[in-house]
Amino acid sequence: MKEALYPGRYWHFLDDGRIQCDLCPRNCRLHVDQRGACFVRQRVGDQMILTAYGRSSGFCIDPIEKKPLNHFYPGTSVLSFGTAGCNLACKFCQNWDISKSREMETLADAAKPEAIGEAAAAYGCKSVAFTYNDPVIFAEYAMDMADACHERGIMTVAVTAGYMGAEARRDFYVKMDAANVDLKAFTDEFYFMLTGARLQPVLETLKYLKHETDVWLEITTLLIPGRNDSNDEIRAEAQWIAKELGSDVPLHFTAFHPDYKMTDVPPTPSSTLARARDRACGRTAIRLYR
Repeated sequence: MKEALYPGRYWHFLDDGRIQCDLCPRNCRLHVDQRGACFVRQRVGDQMILTAYGRSSGFCIDPIEKKPLNHFYPGTSVLSFGTAGCNLACKFCQNWDISKSREMETLADAAKPEAIGEAAAAYGCKSVAFTYNDPVIFAEYAMDMADACHERGIMTVAVTAGYMGAEARRDFYVKMDAANVDLKAFTDEFYFMLTGARLQPVLETLKYLKHETDVWLEITTLLIPGRNDSNDEIRAEAQWIAKELGSDVPLHFTAFHPDYKMTDVPPTPSSTLARARDRACGRTAIRLYR
C-alpha cells in the first residue's frame, strides 16, 4: 500500500549516522530498519516512514461525552478513530490490544483522510476523535484528516497523553479543535515506573494548550488504587491545574479496572472517585466517570 511508505516529519541525522525522531520526548535514535518505541515510525534508508498512514484499527460512533468531553458540543456524536502503537508504555493500559500491537495486520481497514471526513458527515457526526491509541504517533496522518474534516465542517478531537515535542505540538494543535489530555498522575515517579515517560513534558503540553492555542481543553486522570489516588496527590494536581491553567478547565476522574500488566490491582471503588471530587472541589471543575 502506497500510504504505508508515507514520509514522516520531525527527525534529524546524528553524527554517528543514526537518525533521531523528534516527535516526542523519547527522542528515539534509529539505525536503518529500526522502529521507534511507538513501533509505527520506522527508519527506511535515510528517512523516517510513518507505517500507519492510511490504515486504521477500527471506527466507532460515540457520544462526545465518552471521550470524555463534557463541554465541547455536548449531546453530539463523534466518529472515533485509531491506528496502532503508542509512545508510552503504560502497565495499566486499557486499550493494550491496540496500543501495544506489534502486528501490522491490526491495521486492517484502509482509511484515507477524505474518507474519514465523508464518513463523519454521512453519519451526522459533529466531530472526529483520534483515540484508542495516541494520535501523537500518527500526527501527520491526523493532521491530514483534520484538514479533510474541516473542509466538510467537521471538528477534530485529540484524545492524548500529551507526550509530544515542541515543534510537532505546534503543528499538530493548529489542526485540532478540542483535546482531552490524560494526566496519568501527578508524580514523576509514577510516570517513570508505570508509563516509561516523564511528567514535565505533559505539564508543558497542558500549559501550551491553555495559553497558546484556542483548543478546547479537558483533562482526565485514571485513579489507580494505591498508585496515584492519595489525598495529597489529588490535591496537588487540582491546585496545579487551578494555578497554571485556570479553574475553568474540567478535570475528569475515571475508574481503573484490572488490565494488561496490572491485573493484580483491584478496581477503583466509587468512594475513591467521590473522595477525589471532594479533595479537588473548589480548585477546578470536576466531573466523575466510572
